[in-house]
Amino acid sequence: MRTRAVGTAAGIISWVGLALAVLLVVHVVLTVGGANPANPITTTVKELAEPAALAFKNLFSPQDAKLAVIVNFGLAALFWLGVRAIVLKLVRRLN
Repeated sequence: MRTRAVGTAAGIISWVGLALAVLLVVHVVLTVGGANPANPITTTVKELAEPAALAFKNLFSPQDAKLAVIVNFGLAALFWLGVRAIVLKLVRRLN
């Protein structure tokens, strides 16, 4: 029973961490690619990505707005992948 619970928790953590990182990367791609900022997909992704970026969303403020999105949201994506890896390792130790 415990093995199953740990496996389920690890699976959920893995998917959530990956989904947050992918969301942030999609926001970077849409921004750098010049997607229409008024498009509902673009605005929805931006609205979801900003809270997921935590304090990284304005960590660096270069002159170029696209570079700022690449650096800040890219760092946030790496952060979530790192958190995912660490938490997965800890959860799997419970097994």
